[in-house]
Amino acid sequence: MAISRATMSRIYLVLAVLGYLVAVPPMILESIRSGNFLFWAQPLRTISELFANLTSTAFALDAMGVAVVLLVFITREAHRMRMGRVWIYWVLTLLFGVAGTLPLFLAVRERRLGTA
Repeated sequence: MAISRATMSRIYLVLAVLGYLVAVPPMILESIRSGNFLFWAQPLRTISELFANLTSTAFALDAMGVAVVLLVFITREAHRMRMGRVWIYWVLTLLFGVAGTLPLFLAVRERRLGTA
């Protein structure tokens, strides 16, 4: 049984909410605690803490690689499908990461495919 595009869009939206709910609260708590707003206000501190050991370095480099691939995919796919405002996904990825932005883009893409 095939799942409809509307259903997949809703599933992706739920995953987007979950992705943001998992990733954003610790970021906000750390922003409040340290004053390093969304990890952008003190970039040297962010980098030194991100690469504090080999474990965090491995995870950071992997996440950065995924983010680059995601942004290339989103840009190309949005252009191919004539979807506007691709810059929004760039901003969301740079501010909040991949966990919520990827499923959000996929939800919008599914809706677009459903109307094509």
